[in-house]
Amino acid sequence: MARDELVAHVAQLAAAVDVPLSVDAERCFAEDTDGVADTVELLCEAGAAGISIEDFAPASGLDSLTTAAERVAAAADAVHRHGAVLTARAENHLYGVDDLDDTVARLRAYRDAGADVVYAPGLRSMDAIARIVAEVDAPVNVLLGPKVPPIDELGAAGVRRVSTGGALAYSAYGAMVAAAQELRDLGTSTYPSAALSTRDRERAFGDT
Repeated sequence: MARDELVAHVAQLAAAVDVPLSVDAERCFAEDTDGVADTVELLCEAGAAGISIEDFAPASGLDSLTTAAERVAAAADAVHRHGAVLTARAENHLYGVDDLDDTVARLRAYRDAGADVVYAPGLRSMDAIARIVAEVDAPVNVLLGPKVPPIDELGAAGVRRVSTGGALAYSAYGAMVAAAQELRDLGTSTYPSAALSTRDRERAFGDT
């Protein structure tokens, strides 16, 4: 997805919902801090109430701590001019860098650079999550998953926000694939038994 496509999509979503919209901006589609700020400005003007920035580029890997903090600072300056919220992500644990000391150092630097929320997706153990909460001293977001503690335990440990990533969408896609396979392989159609009822659809989506 190109930046212009994301901005247009955000504008459509922001116009369609009446809750704050948080946007995963990846590396903000820029290699320098001016470009980071430009992307944040465009997303906020399109209606984003929150934006996340990450420190990993597929072509070059993890940014250095200094570079990443500078990029977070540029994003924070732009976000806060709009009264929005910035989440800064340390991508270590999604890409095989299981160095919790480095993750703590990165998240502290991002906090000091102006991030409102810090996030290290891929953490699973309560010990690691609790250490992040205790040592970073900023609101912490956790990515939910099968091996991650449940929300009540995360909340008791001080976690302030949780994300599902693509899991809800992937679950829906999985149900669709399973239904199609049943129809193809068995010729039966029991799959609607797990579908939303008409009443639930009306509650979720209105008369449409």
